[in-house]
Amino acid sequence: MEDSKSTKIAVLGSTGSIGVSALDVIRRHPDRFELVLIAAHANRKKLTEQAAEFKGVKKVLLSEHSYDPADDILPEEALEEIVCSPDVDLVLVALSGSSALRYCLSALRAGKIVALATKEVLVMAGEYVVQECKGGCPGQLRPVDSEHSAIWQSLWGEKVENVSRLVITASGGPFYFRPELDLNKVTVDQALAHPRWRMGPKVTIDAATLMNKGLEVIEAHHLFGVEYKNIDVIVHPQSIIHSMVEFKDGCVKAQLAWPDMKLPIAISLAYPDRLESGIPQLDFREVGKLEFHELDTSRFPAVRLAYEAGMRGGTWPAVLNAANEVAVRLFLQGGISFKSIIEIVEATLSAHVPQGSGLDAVLEADTWARSYVERTLVKQVT
Repeated sequence: MEDSKSTKIAVLGSTGSIGVSALDVIRRHPDRFELVLIAAHANRKKLTEQAAEFKGVKKVLLSEHSYDPADDILPEEALEEIVCSPDVDLVLVALSGSSALRYCLSALRAGKIVALATKEVLVMAGEYVVQECKGGCPGQLRPVDSEHSAIWQSLWGEKVENVSRLVITASGGPFYFRPELDLNKVTVDQALAHPRWRMGPKVTIDAATLMNKGLEVIEAHHLFGVEYKNIDVIVHPQSIIHSMVEFKDGCVKAQLAWPDMKLPIAISLAYPDRLESGIPQLDFREVGKLEFHELDTSRFPAVRLAYEAGMRGGTWPAVLNAANEVAVRLFLQGGISFKSIIEIVEATLSAHVPQGSGLDAVLEADTWARSYVERTLVKQVT
């Protein structure tokens, strides 16, 4: 891409925490980026405010209850066509949940750069998304998660065959260092009080159960082609090291920065360039001590379940993801206890009987798991 040509960007999930940070990065570099589309699930007010700032941007609402044909907001049916049009160079996928898969695949097939922030896409269908990228699909996939961005940066100029281990770091969330706390009595407000990051509700609850680390293990396997046995999770409460790569010669590369999503977003938008992202420089005197702790999978079994589902492959990760999505929503609505989230995921995995293979089977397993949790398991835990 020539320096004189700005990158035309579509942000799917513009009203969420990732989308808001992405717009901040775009705002800082009007010579490099042009925002052409913003889309949100249902937050009409915030979407309209964003469109008022970025003149001429197209805007889409995905919820039929929020769409009004009387205004200039477009319905969901218009999104795929715009994303795949020549008017878009890069699609930042930050929609919550598994609905992002459709738009991710469509954009890749249309030859777009996809900056992927939605964990569920690679968790439920990573095998098939990677196949698309390797099988002649003209698109390009870039990670946005801070952990995967850290690994990606550490691999620049390196050969994957020289990697011996990926190390994904975890802050531990609000409960890891509170062993006295009864997880059955945790409130929604307590679970949403993450000590390091400011994220949307679903991702924040995943960080509290540590399911986010399990999902990141599956993502890393697909993104970087590293076997599960060579991917570790370690608890690092300061969240300064965002992940590490260990090589066969014993060298370890780590990416460090203050915990702020604007950095990995800027990297995904501007690669291979590094632009001012809006986060402060790292002062090691202020950082002080960096700590590392072994992951306690007995008290926080989500990561173990994710490893098991990932190694089984096929439809198992989709079931893990779908059951977790529904259980987290139920917890946020006050319908189940915090500890029941992972219990529901484990019970759903135990009940799953794979039916076929391929992307259609993955989507069917996703539907089955959601229905199973709603119709069967909720009655048992409420």
